[in-house]
Amino acid sequence: MDLGTTWFILWGVLWAVYFVLDGFDFGIGIIRPFFSKNDTETRIMYNAMGPFWDGNEVWLITAGGVTFAAFPKTYAVMFSSLYTPLMLLLFALILRGVTLEFRSKVDSDGWRKLWDTCNFIGSFLPALLLGVAFANIFKGVPIDGDGILQGNLFTLLNPYGLAGGLLFVFLFAHHGALWLAFKSEGDIRDRAMRLAGKLWPVVAVLVVLFLVMSWGMTQLFTNYLVHPVLFAILLVPVAGLLLTYSYRRQARPLAAWVGSALLIGGAALFGVVGIFPALLPSSLNPAYSLTIANSSSTPLTLSIMLGVALVFVPIVIIYQVWAIHTFRHPVTKEDLEYEEAY
Repeated sequence: MDLGTTWFILWGVLWAVYFVLDGFDFGIGIIRPFFSKNDTETRIMYNAMGPFWDGNEVWLITAGGVTFAAFPKTYAVMFSSLYTPLMLLLFALILRGVTLEFRSKVDSDGWRKLWDTCNFIGSFLPALLLGVAFANIFKGVPIDGDGILQGNLFTLLNPYGLAGGLLFVFLFAHHGALWLAFKSEGDIRDRAMRLAGKLWPVVAVLVVLFLVMSWGMTQLFTNYLVHPVLFAILLVPVAGLLLTYSYRRQARPLAAWVGSALLIGGAALFGVVGIFPALLPSSLNPAYSLTIANSSSTPLTLSIMLGVALVFVPIVIIYQVWAIHTFRHPVTKEDLEYEEAY
């Protein structure tokens, strides 16, 4: 396997891991206005993601950094052709981080409601934009031979892009409900499990719809038809969907969350494998696509990066596992009394 292909695989894995880990943060923020009954429940929801959300953002930075360093031409064209949605994504992520720190600084209902609203926007908008962006990448972005987007933001808001955005929103909402069930107890835990149960059939329908639209509107299945063994990748999200259903019925929220993680990660990898060897396919002409061959860094750069990744990525994984293990206990009302609590 050449270095370009190796980094393509790592690029896809990093995005998949980011969706899995930051997905439950987004999900909690999305469901909060429809779930929380009072300020105490809202604070429990914030603290359910409190020790993790900023660590989860590391994977976004890593995925973006890998795009910049390993595939600089793809990075340049992607961040110019998708400039508007990516800037909206950036500002929404900043807004979400600010809400967590500012919400409790003033003892005022109006102040807290303001930042709660901002938190919802900062959770819903990134989920929607990430879904729209990656659905368009899977479909092909209308870029010409100079890497110039032939269209605007509304061009990206096509039916397939919006289907991807809607899928991400509900995937993350379901993911967040399961995490909340794992990190809570009593009535909140029971209601979170019931909410996950209500969201599951919606997620299942959207997954099937997205696959059908992918078959008819994209070239995602080309690699799979040429190499049928790749269809085994689809078993990962399918297994995740079924395991989530089964474990939720057994009242095992963490196991159900792991199933949801398999669903999200497997769905992301399905799309990445489908566009291989392109990182940014062009819908105007395949010759305009940015691929491993025409956008990779030099072999020396890729070799040095691989050495760095082999050292530091395991460290980040160890930290992530440690954080989840350390803060695995349910958030209780007593935990809200700590000065560090949100």
